[in-house]
Amino acid sequence: MSFASEPGRDDNGLPPVNIEIPDDARELARDVLAYHREQRAKRRRERLVRMLGPLARLGFVRNGTIFPVIATCVAMSMLAGAMLSVITISPASAPTIDRSPLATASGSAAATLPEDLVRINGGLVSARTLTRSVLVLIPTGCPVPPGSHCGAVLAGLARQAHASSVGVYFVYYAGKAEGLADLATLTPRYGDGVAKTAYDVSGLLFSDFQPFVVTALLVHGDALVDVRHSFGPGFDLTPDLRSLSATH
Repeated sequence: MSFASEPGRDDNGLPPVNIEIPDDARELARDVLAYHREQRAKRRRERLVRMLGPLARLGFVRNGTIFPVIATCVAMSMLAGAMLSVITISPASAPTIDRSPLATASGSAAATLPEDLVRINGGLVSARTLTRSVLVLIPTGCPVPPGSHCGAVLAGLARQAHASSVGVYFVYYAGKAEGLADLATLTPRYGDGVAKTAYDVSGLLFSDFQPFVVTALLVHGDALVDVRHSFGPGFDLTPDLRSLSATH
């Protein structure tokens, strides 16, 4: 008996199926998306099975024992990261001690004279031998023309040092030869006949004290210095300069 011609069957004798073909193919979009989601979930399950295969053979997957293993791995990773950050800390990021002179409201500061070499009269001497004197650090920007504020400060320091019976040195940075000869003419011009010319050969004085303006280093007998870099009109350092000759 043939059912080919019966309703719901075709000429090939296949069983009846209920197929609806939509007029617009866009109506199948939801079904396509659902199919792709199922395929992605299936692939994820397959990858998980492949990853856990070695652990399953060792018996870790049964009875939920995989979770303690994962937690242990995470804890060990965090511990290793923390230890690595401590070991690889750089010196630049480590706390440093500020050894620079600390300026006060009066424009002075306290510091120690560095182990520096200065050239005086063609010979090299240690800066720490120039105790009980005033070292006047003169920046390259100090103007040479007479009547300038820089010249007035230099003349006042030389005059007050002479009156206090302490030595005075006009110190120039020897590392910059350009314009050094012209700058050194400030000594005979404003040195009151008592100031001596000194050149900072090692550059430590200029590096440590950064004299952007005229800076006076009042050197005591123990190589401790009072730093002065603010000189208003009519300034008077005579009492401080006289204290340099006191016995320490």
